[in-house]
Amino acid sequence: MATILEMAADIVAAHASTTNMTKEELVSELNEIYNALNTLEKGDALTDSVEEESVPAVTRKKAFGKDNIYCMICGKGFKTLSRHLKTSHQMSASEYRKQFDIPRSQSLAAKNYSDKRRQMAIDRGLGEKLAKARAARGKGKKK
Repeated sequence: MATILEMAADIVAAHASTTNMTKEELVSELNEIYNALNTLEKGDALTDSVEEESVPAVTRKKAFGKDNIYCMICGKGFKTLSRHLKTSHQMSASEYRKQFDIPRSQSLAAKNYSDKRRQMAIDRGLGEKLAKARAARGKGKKK
């Protein structure tokens, strides 16, 4: 049977093969998984610390940057948070906003990412096409 350290290393290696991780993140995750496996082997129950959930990993000011938006739960940086929240933390954007008291006016996407997407839509004329489609749909309903 494999040792706990070997099992933890295998789990982290599998995760790291699909996710870009820094050296510090790898070491941190290895420690967390090793401790969790060790606790399970002793027969103790794993408990989620209430303290961890209430204290954000990064401050709100630091979380919302120009190039990246950082998850206040785990501290990882992304262009947008929606998919990460659903897959990693099993929570919706509204639950995340509520937990950290983030106003709805605050975007959960990096500023530069939003600006690039907005400019792409303008360049392609998507706003004009949408207005034409709405106008055509409105005319079709009146008849």
